[in-house]
Amino acid sequence: MATPNYGYEKRQKELAKKKKKEDKLKTKTERKHDEHAPEDGSAPVDGQPPAAPAES
Repeated sequence: MATPNYGYEKRQKELAKKKKKEDKLKTKTERKHDEHAPEDGSAPVDGQPPAAPAES
């Protein structure tokens, strides 16, 4: 009978942990970004704040 490859199992477990951590961080940053979005639904273009209306 073949012996178990513990190194492979450990590596797969580490990769799964890393992927889960990255996914969690991604969702966390997306949630934070959505929280700071303007209420009227207009998103700033290219990360720039919306221009103030010109006074006449």
